[in-house]
Amino acid sequence: MIEWKRNLLMVVLSQFFSMMGFAFAMPFAPYYIQQLGITEPNELKMWVALFTAAAPLTLAVAAPIWGALGDRYGRRIMMLRANFGGMLVLSLMGLAPNVQLLIVLRLLQGTLTGTVSAAQTFVSVQSPPHRSGMVLGTLSAAVFSGSMCGAFLGGLFAEWFGYRMAFLCSGVLLLTSALLVLLGTREKFVRPMEEDSDSMEDRVRMFWGKIGPAIPILALMTIMGFVLQFDGAWLPLLVQEIHGSLKGAAFWAGSLQATGGIAGFLAGPIIGRIADRIAPPRIGKIAAFGTGLMMIVVALAHGLVQLFTGRFGAAFCAGGLDPVLMIWLAKTTPAESRGFIFGWAVTAKALGWMAAPLASGAVACIFGLRAVFFTAAAFLFLLIPLIALIVRYLPSGPPPAANKEIPVLRVENQGD
Repeated sequence: MIEWKRNLLMVVLSQFFSMMGFAFAMPFAPYYIQQLGITEPNELKMWVALFTAAAPLTLAVAAPIWGALGDRYGRRIMMLRANFGGMLVLSLMGLAPNVQLLIVLRLLQGTLTGTVSAAQTFVSVQSPPHRSGMVLGTLSAAVFSGSMCGAFLGGLFAEWFGYRMAFLCSGVLLLTSALLVLLGTREKFVRPMEEDSDSMEDRVRMFWGKIGPAIPILALMTIMGFVLQFDGAWLPLLVQEIHGSLKGAAFWAGSLQATGGIAGFLAGPIIGRIADRIAPPRIGKIAAFGTGLMMIVVALAHGLVQLFTGRFGAAFCAGGLDPVLMIWLAKTTPAESRGFIFGWAVTAKALGWMAAPLASGAVACIFGLRAVFFTAAAFLFLLIPLIALIVRYLPSGPPPAANKEIPVLRVENQGD
């Protein structure tokens, strides 16, 4: 098998187990927080919002650092760091005695993990440029399918064995993901030589030379991260409200997450292939409109059938937004600084992820739970003119650095 295809296969399998691990317990955090003694409704909403915002806060700071280190020392080692870090943190979450320590561990999660961005950087650099849509779309399918299986099986597992054991099993799944990367991938890494000038002016010029062309897309990613994360923390509580009790809610919440995973699994490769032929901004507008319509269906749901239908449609359409923006970013940035740019892409999205639960938590406390989903729909519709506006600020062609030869020092980092 061609090396880049073998790497893609192993990374896809790794991401499947990685996302399965995160989804095995994380969607049920609002129920776990209740088990830790937080049951008053407004206090519960506050802790759910803090839990959801904590990881994106530290992820926003850490991601560019990890991305820059990946460009210097290799992208494979970044995948290993993210998966082994996730294994450690999620296992410890299952042992947390109170909600305060759970939040601390959530902050540590954002610092150490980031498996999706690490995998995206690795496969986008290792694969042919004209296959970037297919590659990132296939990886997106692995992310959604892993989330689907993890949420469904995790919901059953949590009902039978408890939320603590679900977190411990998450750690085992992250360990499996790490071993797949360690034993199944190879990276022929070419390390850039040290720059001759160390002056601050030159460093600032280099920084803006790399990130400048990507700033419009990064700004859109921040907004997109805010919009797509706006309702995520509150879906388990909506399921609990419709179901009528906490008992059995984990099964239905897991099934709902699995339904969204199926939709994302179908959307990823389809939209990825289309994005190799059609301009990503056009796909993004259609996806935002469809997601907004389906979010209204979720907001109006008073039965599980309507809720599941709306969630499937919203997840299918939303499944096109993140991959399309990553494909768009890959097509406008040079491969030699891809880890640096993708690291800042994670920061951009994480800023939105951090702000979203805090803002939606305020909406939930003031206007009620369902108002969160109506507000999310309004934001999704606003994405459409924003995408059109940002297209105007993008360069018309690929960045000059993409075709520019740079001095390199050859360093190979191969798997076992």
